Amino acid sequence: MTSVQPIRLFSDPVLRTVAEPVQAFDRPLRELVRSLQLTTRAGSGRAGLAAPQIGVPLRVLVFEVEGRSGHLVNPRLERSERMIVADEACLSAPGIWWPLERSYSVVARGRDMHGKPLTVRALGMLARVLQHEVDHLDGVLFSDHLPEDERERFLSALA
Repeated sequence: MTSVQPIRLFSDPVLRTVAEPVQAFDRPLRELVRSLQLTTRAGSGRAGLAAPQIGVPLRVLVFEVEGRSGHLVNPRLERSERMIVADEACLSAPGIWWPLERSYSVVARGRDMHGKPLTVRALGMLARVLQHEVDHLDGVLFSDHLPEDERERFLSALA
């Protein structure tokens, strides 16, 4: 499976499924991380990708933002109270950007692909990407955070 994978689009039900925690830190997990990295680099925007976006319902994400790259398995987020609005996009909704409020900083805790504890402290864009990808792991799409009238406009633009 270590190859570029097709990205599931917004209408795919797998994106609404809560991903399962990873139990085995084994070769298939390492191959999944590598496929996510390759797929992210092949996509437009190069920011992050969660395993459900390639049809794998596991709590794994990768990121590549502003010179920082990595992955997290079974991530948990601590969000700051400081909020910021910025345009956000999703590889599952190609070509659409929408302003969205998110926490300015986060601390993400999880494991690496070998099972070792990992902490990522992030500000700005990387914090936004981590929040976006953890949402995917929870079956949440970024349009879910929009007010109803904005969500309707977003869905119209998506169609």
